[in-house]
Amino acid sequence: MENKELHFLSEVSDVLAKKVDTARLAENLKETLNKYVPIKNLSIYVFDTTTGTLRDCKNNWQVMEDTPEIYDAYKNINSRDFVINSKAYKLPPVIGEITFKINSLFMPVVKDEKVFGITELVFENDTQINMEFLFLMKILAGQISLKLQNIVLDEQSRINVEFHDSMKNIAKIIETQYELNYIVPLIGEMLDRFISDHLIYVFLKQNNEFSLVWPKACKDERIYEILKQLSPETPYVLTNDNKIGAFPLTSEGEIIGCIVARSTLDTLSTRDISYLEQLTRQSAITINRANAYAKILQYATLDALTGLNNRRQFEVRLKQEIATTKRQKNPLCAMMIDIDFFKKVNDTYGHASGDTVLRTVASIIKEHLRESDIPSRYGGEEFAVLLPYTHIDEAQIVGERLRKAVENTPVPIDKKNINVTISMGLAEFNPEETGENLFERADKALYEAKESGRNRVCIDKNA
Repeated sequence: MENKELHFLSEVSDVLAKKVDTARLAENLKETLNKYVPIKNLSIYVFDTTTGTLRDCKNNWQVMEDTPEIYDAYKNINSRDFVINSKAYKLPPVIGEITFKINSLFMPVVKDEKVFGITELVFENDTQINMEFLFLMKILAGQISLKLQNIVLDEQSRINVEFHDSMKNIAKIIETQYELNYIVPLIGEMLDRFISDHLIYVFLKQNNEFSLVWPKACKDERIYEILKQLSPETPYVLTNDNKIGAFPLTSEGEIIGCIVARSTLDTLSTRDISYLEQLTRQSAITINRANAYAKILQYATLDALTGLNNRRQFEVRLKQEIATTKRQKNPLCAMMIDIDFFKKVNDTYGHASGDTVLRTVASIIKEHLRESDIPSRYGGEEFAVLLPYTHIDEAQIVGERLRKAVENTPVPIDKKNINVTISMGLAEFNPEETGENLFERADKALYEAKESGRNRVCIDKNA
């Protein structure tokens, strides 16, 4: 074998030895081949037995549609070595002196003597090749087959690890959270991150109707139609095109909600359905535990994570303070606090780190308030504070002091410190309004603080 061919095989071996994704692999092979023969493009396609389609490894495993030349090549290559210029070809037992012009070449991707994909080479017009080149391509085809087998195996292993991590994380939510309006979005985000090729929707049943709780909107009417087909005995329901699947959340034989996976491009594979069934079951278990835990804690007064008053206790104290304020004609202010970009903290560092941030902010709130003040965890990353015997100008001073303290306190996350900020809304009580009205105005001021740039204190003066 000449030095040129040896150099080629050596370079190809180096390319295939690198740990790269399939897109980079195809580009690296093209660059190497181009040194020896003018080539326009190199693509690798793998056959998906679930959908009966070829997927382009170089373009995020997209389904190849309206490409009869590629599908014909895949069908014709089974007992052949190549498809050359649209014709199937088998190499002779010995190298001959034949040369010919070539525009396209398809090589099989094989596992256990079965073709599971093809590699496509597109050449510059009428490129001339010889038999030695084809024998080299046969060696290359075998090496690509082994590489693809390893990549697919690694990808499956990665997916399995991510699946078990998702199952574990969903199960762990109950360790620190029990409010459905907080844990359901967490479950939705975890599912969405794992089933990344499909949009995920989470519904809970309220008053015998499905209510969307994550994300904020769903405009596909087919989803609402498929929800009507669910029953406790149904493991899941698919649309006719297999692009939407509804997986019921059940408790004691009754449907308490549903997880929906939707795609506008691809179908739900057997593997996706299996994963979603298991993840839905784990989600139902977590939601059921959260409901049971919430019932146990409904008569408790403190939030389990932060040590502040829980929301139920806050509502009790609010009624008491409103009654006292009206009777004694003392001033009273309300403070609504939201941690800025809290979702980004969870997405970047994980939910355990998010809990650390919540505890840290809660600790700062307690540290900078008086004994008579009433701080509570309102829900998620929101806090509510009652400031008895306080006018609005005094509340603003307290709020600014608290805002600066949070901004200047580093939070230890993953062996490093991060800084977070808070936005705040304030309102002073008007004797003619209710406690709910007071906190609606404080919440309106909080919204203004967030919309105007965050990390600030805004006051609502419209009593």
